Amino acid sequence: MKNVILLIVFAFSIQISSAQIPVPKPELIQKFLKTTTCVVLDDNPMSGYNIAIKEAVGKYWKITPYKFIKTSAYDDMRKNPEYSFLTIDRVFFEKDKTKAQYEFLCVSLGGKYHTQNDMPQIATIPLSYFGVDEDSYVYKIPALLQFLQNHIKLIEKNPNLKSGNIRKYYNSHIPISHNKTLYLVKDELSKDVNTEQKIKAIYPYPVVLTDRDNLETKILAGDDILFLHKVGPEGTKRKARCWIIIMGAKDAQLYYFNYHMIDSKHPDGILSTDFKKLSKK
Repeated sequence: MKNVILLIVFAFSIQISSAQIPVPKPELIQKFLKTTTCVVLDDNPMSGYNIAIKEAVGKYWKITPYKFIKTSAYDDMRKNPEYSFLTIDRVFFEKDKTKAQYEFLCVSLGGKYHTQNDMPQIATIPLSYFGVDEDSYVYKIPALLQFLQNHIKLIEKNPNLKSGNIRKYYNSHIPISHNKTLYLVKDELSKDVNTEQKIKAIYPYPVVLTDRDNLETKILAGDDILFLHKVGPEGTKRKARCWIIIMGAKDAQLYYFNYHMIDSKHPDGILSTDFKKLSKK
């Protein structure tokens, strides 16, 4: 962990080693629950993220008291152990030759830590590649925020869960997902599974191809559906990891978490192999 800088453009730069879901120690969860969570806003007051996060936090964030702060206040406030922080962090991976950078939605603890890299992460989820238009993900903010909160509660109640088994725990919910309709945006599908007919040849459960506007309506309404949160380069130059995350709009439950490295055989989209895994009983 090194070389953390506070960027004027709002994202904070962090180096990490693993693409897995982090699981904090129980004592860190207890510290977090005693804090006030500072939601760090973009310097652009009209950004789509600011609008979405303010609405989502006001409606869904119940786990701690909260307040909204400007980016300029973050570097001093992060040293106060009475605060935790909800930020968008710019992330890059150790020994990653592609130099790809991602944005993660993160909850972390404040305290007298030398750099932001030293601040304990309580919960985090991939949001996008750095530089991707926020329209590709901002409508999912309500569900992603609820997931972070639910994840923290899950770890509090189940201290036996660790970073090594948390993905297996979430993927164990795959059979439950078969009773729900999976909504997919067509440009997030690989070519070999880009029609309902192709998908149903592998995944024999309810599926609907839709657009982002309709999916946003269903997420905001909390409909009892599943949706794909795909994190990929979306046409940007850097091509490395592609995260495939299936979530519930109503329960903000994570039903499937996987990722692959993008190449000619594994494009930027959900793969046929993902559908095969999702079909398992």
